Amino acid sequence: METVQITGSTQIEHETLATVGFFDGVHQGHRYLIDRMKKQAQSAGLKTTIITFPVHPRKVLQQDYQPRLLNSLEERLERLAATGIDYCYVIDFTREFSEITARDFIRQILREQLRIKELLIGYDHQFGKGRTDVYEQYAAYGQACGMIVRQAEKRPETDGHTSSTTIRRLLAGGQVREAAIALSYPYRLAGEVIHGNHLGRTIGFPTANLDLNDKDKIVPHEGVYAVDVEVESRRYKGMAYIGKRPTVASAGEQRIEVHIFDFDKDIYGEQLCLQFTDFLRPDIRFDNLEQLKEQLARDKRNASSTLVSRTGGA
Repeated sequence: METVQITGSTQIEHETLATVGFFDGVHQGHRYLIDRMKKQAQSAGLKTTIITFPVHPRKVLQQDYQPRLLNSLEERLERLAATGIDYCYVIDFTREFSEITARDFIRQILREQLRIKELLIGYDHQFGKGRTDVYEQYAAYGQACGMIVRQAEKRPETDGHTSSTTIRRLLAGGQVREAAIALSYPYRLAGEVIHGNHLGRTIGFPTANLDLNDKDKIVPHEGVYAVDVEVESRRYKGMAYIGKRPTVASAGEQRIEVHIFDFDKDIYGEQLCLQFTDFLRPDIRFDNLEQLKEQLARDKRNASSTLVSRTGGA
């Protein structure tokens, strides 16, 4: 996939078939639309293009909006590339851009600047200032400037309803296994390993504290999870804790910590990625550190069993 950052002066020379959206998660619903686009493009003899934005439009339009995203931009582009499309055009979404009507977006940007020959939109997708127009109007705007606009059919209900909002809700409830099914891949958090309080090491469960690379990504519900851990280009099994450490802090800030199995290296300052496999238990306050240590031992056994069963022992 060739990624092109679109500016006001960018002029595309070749015609393509495109679809437009933020595509947070690049989940099964998105891939259904992308598959329809690829088949349509093959019939029309055109290359395929995804048109997307680096930041969520609501972050630009609403100052108090706190994004809870499924992907960073880098992850989203990686997932889009994996679908086999030819191009991805990334347009900076600004307040000025948000004032463009659907008619002008189709004529001035999609057709005249980006040379989109055919446009496929989702069955419930709306765009342009105020998002007031509907498919029939989009089709008329396209016809007026020599662009074919089609609407994709709704994804069959037998496949279940998948949306970014639904997946965020699953993660907020700790349902990482169900979220992975909807995404078709495990949910991930990545960041830099930073120093913590070093309490885990004193009770036999050293942890790596994670400072997230992308603060806009949703953090799953507080609790303990079985995870796969990628660090220093290798993969390990482990268990992750998300919470405020109620056993040792009365009003602590939320931490993301991971205990990596069969690992004892200094990785401060290194990049680490968590892939969430399953929820093990909620965050609990224990009366003392001995009780916490006993529970962590049980958590490790449960996480190991869960990870082995999901990987066939790999």
